[in-house]
Formats: sequence, C-alpha cells, structure tokens
Amino acid sequence: MNTILFACLVGGIAGLGIFALIRALAPGRRSALSTVAQVDALRASGGTASSTPAASDGGGWRGEVGRRIARFYLQQGWEMRSLRADLAVLDRSWETFLATKVMLGAVGLVFGPFLFVVIEVVGFGINPIVPVWLALVFAAVFFLLPDVEVRRDAAEKRKDLRRVVGAYLDLVAMNLAGGRGLPEALMSAAEISDGWALLRIRNCLADARITGTSQWVALGRLGAELGIEELEDLGVTLALVADDGAKVRDSLGSRAETMRHRELAEIEGQAGEQSQSMLVAQLLLAAGFLVFLIYPAAMRVFQV
Repeated sequence: MNTILFACLVGGIAGLGIFALIRALAPGRRSALSTVAQVDALRASGGTASSTPAASDGGGWRGEVGRRIARFYLQQGWEMRSLRADLAVLDRSWETFLATKVMLGAVGLVFGPFLFVVIEVVGFGINPIVPVWLALVFAAVFFLLPDVEVRRDAAEKRKDLRRVVGAYLDLVAMNLAGGRGLPEALMSAAEISDGWALLRIRNCLADARITGTSQWVALGRLGAELGIEELEDLGVTLALVADDGAKVRDSLGSRAETMRHRELAEIEGQAGEQSQSMLVAQLLLAAGFLVFLIYPAAMRVFQV
C-alpha cells in the first residue's frame, strides 16, 4: 500500500513538472514587465556585441543550441544580470554558457539511472523509484555546476581587476600632475601594460574615442558591464569634476588610497581566517596526541 502511494506521489510530481515545462515553452501572452525586459536585453546585447569575441559563440550545433536557449530566456524576460556580468569579466559567451548548462543537465539525467544500474549489478536491492530521483538530483546538480564555477572564477578575477584599477588611478593622477589633460591621462595610463585588465580599459577608452562618447561615461558603462562598482563610481566622479584638474587629481588620489586600504583590510581578514584554521588544526593534533597518551592507561584501568 505504501509503495502504491509513493508511486502515485512520484507520478503526480512528475506530471506537474511536465505541465509546468509545457506552459513555460508554449507561446502565450507576455506581461508588460516581460516585454520591457526583452527590449532592454535586446538593446544591451546590441550595445555589447562588439566586446564579445566572435569565436566564443560557436558556429556548430552547440552554438545553435545556445542561441535557442538564449532566445527562450529573452522571451521569458530572464535577464540574469549578475551572471552576465560574471561572464563578461571572464570574457565568455552567454550562449555557450547556456548550451554547456543544458548539456551537463542532460548528462546528469543519464548519470543517475546509470549509477542505479551499477549499484543493482553489485547486488544491493533498491526501490525501483530511486532512479527517477537520482536522475532529477544529478540533472539539477550538473545543471548548476557551471554557475558555481563562473561565480568563483569571476570573483577571483574581479579582485585582480580592482587591484589594477587602484594602480591605474594613481597613474592617471601622476599624468595629470605632469600637465596632461584628462582624456590623454586616462589613455596614457592604460597603455603602460598589456595585462588583461588594462587592455579592457584601453579598448573601452578607444571605443569611446571612435564613437564620440566621453571616456568617463565609457568607464562607467564598463564598470556596469563587469559588475565593478569602483569603475562606475569613477565614471560618475570624473563627469562631475572633469573641468577642474586639481579636483580630479585629489579625487583620484583619495579613491586609490581608499581602494588600497580596502584591499589591505581584505588581506588581513584572510590572514586572520587562515590563522584560525591553523589554530583549529593544532588543537586537533594536540587532542589526538592526548588520546594516544591516555588510551593505554585507560584500557588498563578498565580491564582491572
């Protein structure tokens, strides 16, 4: 009786999932919010298409799958801004990322029943409903693995970018003190190295010069695209004090000093966490050594 009820419950949940999937895929009337989000996403994709490498889209079936999924996301109004910013920092394609998620989900959907077959061959008796749950769990886990990887790698790369931005602000202030104008100082400071961070800034400034956009506005847009608040604030600050060289130098110097203090605070915090971890490890070693010393005496006492 319990098996029948469990099977009915699983069947009802599976049917509800299939119904929700059909409702999501079926075309219908979209809300005003979804339509506005679709227009904004189209405008954003059109504005940032030049910064995405063409080779990363993929021209085969993987690229086609990614474009179809991206189109579906666009129709539903799912913007995923923070995930897009992480991909922009890593210089990866949104379509390729979506295709990878779907392929890994399909692999997980097959891996669950395969694991069940292996366990069944070994000789462990398991309820036949277990493969359904294994397939769903592994599909969900494999589908979310790319998100975890992207967010981890983007966080590490943003730390490097913030460190470079602090040094970049110091270089701009030095160029301003040497008598250069703000546009020349911004470009000259970005040309001092060919690292990926300064290369992104240099390309942004070059595009702004070609399109006739002010460079501080372009820096603010780059910060919004990459999810770097410091660049966004820099664009706003330069727009306010762009006509006064002394104020620009003072503002850049104080901002660079603030970023250095924040970086030092983060480093000290990480060092404190590592010190705590080492302390816990030492306490565990001491406890194990004490158990090793006390165990023979305790055994003799209990035997007596």
